[in-house]
Amino acid sequence: MDRIIYTTMTGANAAAQRQAVLSNNLANVSTTGFRAELSTFRSVPLEGQGSSTRVFGLDATSGYLEQAGPAIQTGKSTDLMARGNSWFAVQGLDGLEAYTRNGALEVTADGQLVTATGLPVLTDGGAPVDVPQNAKISFGGDGTVVATLDGQDPINIGRLKMVTPNMEQTLKRGDDGLFRNAQGDLPADANATMVAGALEGSNVNAVEAMVGMIAASRQFEQQMKLLTTAETNDKTASQLLSMNG
Repeated sequence: MDRIIYTTMTGANAAAQRQAVLSNNLANVSTTGFRAELSTFRSVPLEGQGSSTRVFGLDATSGYLEQAGPAIQTGKSTDLMARGNSWFAVQGLDGLEAYTRNGALEVTADGQLVTATGLPVLTDGGAPVDVPQNAKISFGGDGTVVATLDGQDPINIGRLKMVTPNMEQTLKRGDDGLFRNAQGDLPADANATMVAGALEGSNVNAVEAMVGMIAASRQFEQQMKLLTTAETNDKTASQLLSMNG
């Protein structure tokens, strides 16, 4: 059978993977702090005699769209939005430090500051934030956490750890939706700032994602048509050989 089936197969696989990435992005168009996943592909020529015109389509390293999402004013004191390219540090389910742009925080009955999914938020010292019982908390623009009890003066109970990765400290999304650095924990950025009473929306462009899904679907159909053409050619060739035999 013509080797076109192998090159067509890689093209169809690439289109299907792009469709999956775009579908996931579109499903998270309303997720707070979500970063759109990017999918990139590269053409790899097939080496060997008689194969100089054949090219495989392979997926390359995918990242995320760094553009910030829209600011959503909520007025809730525990809703935080990181400025610029800064991230909040949290403790993942694996016990390791991870990073998120989702600043929708809550205080548990035990007095621990956690994310909407229950993950402990970390201070610049790497410890969870413990809030005194019945205290009201507020946040400074630098991430300082202040607790206030009725009839008492406000007390500083820590500062949120915020990191700002550079070109050499790239973050990668994990299966749990959190981001991590392959080289380990990032240092706290003393210059990072945030805004209280607001959340960052998803940076997914719904229209762009839908257009991309349509294009990926058409590309997949074209690859399938090529496979059908290859099958037809193979059957025709077999019939001709049978007649000559």
